[in-house]
Formats: sequence, C-alpha cells, structure tokens
Amino acid sequence: MNTVLYFTPTGTVYETKAYTKADIAQLVHDRGLQCLTSADHQFDFWFTPSPQGCQDRINRSATELLMATTTFTAKNVPLLHGGVVIATHDSDGELDGLSWRQLDLLVERNQSVTERDERTLRRRALRASRRRAGARSDAYARRAEHAAGPRALVHT
Repeated sequence: MNTVLYFTPTGTVYETKAYTKADIAQLVHDRGLQCLTSADHQFDFWFTPSPQGCQDRINRSATELLMATTTFTAKNVPLLHGGVVIATHDSDGELDGLSWRQLDLLVERNQSVTERDERTLRRRALRASRRRAGARSDAYARRAEHAAGPRALVHT
C-alpha cells in the first residue's frame, strides 16, 4: 500500500493511495506526466507540464514544498500547475509510499519557507497568471477573427 500526498490546485492536501504510475497519472489528469526529485532523493513531485482548463491554476502549496525540499529558490523554482502528487521511490526506482517519518519531514521543510519566499512566489504566480490570461484572450480574439471570415473592404 503506497501512501502519497495529492495537492489540489486550490491548496488542499489529501493523503491517498497510489500503486502505480498510472494511478498518479489519473490523479493529475496526465498530459505528459513528469517528475522532479528532491535534493536528498527522498521525495518525487509528479505533475503535468501543460495543464488544461481548471488544472491551469498555479499550485502554490506544492511549489513551496518543491522549493523547500530542493536547491531551487523562490526566484527559480518551477511553478507547478494543477494537481501535484508527492510520493517516494524504492531502491529500484519504483513507486513507494511515504513513511510517517517522511511525512513529518515534509511538514518540517514546509515550515522553513520564509515570508519573503512566499511574497516572491506570489508575485511570480501573479505575473504568470497575467501572462496566461493575456495569451488566452489573444488566442480567443484570433479564433473569433478567423471565424468571422475575410473582411470586405468598402470604399465610400
């Protein structure tokens, strides 16, 4: 039985079970499942790099924990989107469950995130959201223009 943590895009964390990577893919709505591992090789962060729809939201809780367990800083940690699963692996690299000790260590590491780091991440997330919103509105305008068809030039 493999206990993993599932971070929703809204910041809620659930302890759940995953037996295979396919289970993780289902949790994060797989569109190209990827994994980053903590600096001490204890924790695997599973996510999808190109989230869609409601999964587009930046997952600040998971991003903060990734920063706290790696050598990333608030300025260069990848902003994780959508659902994120944190698990571990055995000596063969296969999916394994988190132990109570590892769960306690995650809580301890999460408490090491400073207010300054949180502010920096908040600003980065806001900028990224604005860029994404701008790109979506530009794409919508292009689709609407394309759907309208060619415009006739009228001389008066």
